Amino acid sequence: MQWRIRPVLPVTKLMVAVAIVVLAAAFGGNDPIRWAIAGVSATGVLVWAVRDLLAPVRLAADPDGVTVLAGFARRRQVPWSAIERVRVDRRTHRGLRSETLELDAGDAIYLFSANDLGALPEDVAAVLADLRIAPGAESREQGLSSHHSPDQ
Repeated sequence: MQWRIRPVLPVTKLMVAVAIVVLAAAFGGNDPIRWAIAGVSATGVLVWAVRDLLAPVRLAADPDGVTVLAGFARRRQVPWSAIERVRVDRRTHRGLRSETLELDAGDAIYLFSANDLGALPEDVAAVLADLRIAPGAESREQGLSSHHSPDQ
């Protein structure tokens, strides 16, 4: 199984980068500061979009463990025995609700939003729980929990 970003995200980011340049051309005039800010902003969004195009798969899982995206586009394989806990963190802040899939691998914690996964974190957590206890998977405590944090 693998989960990837929603295809609309890199396209939207590329459109934002173009919009920044267009706005700079329309309103920047000959002001080098405005052009510098626009250039840095457009480059940042463009790099972010390129990352999405180069490494769209954020999480992959099989009976041996998971493969996560680490850094810009590097992949790290984590065996089930190294994963201490899989949980969905739910938070509500100022009326907005967010869910994040959290993989605690001891030395690192990997967080994935619904946009990163292209699916609801709760659904991905259920699939990971099934894979973790599947025949051939390394046996450990399931460590699957759900956490809700009250409005902050």
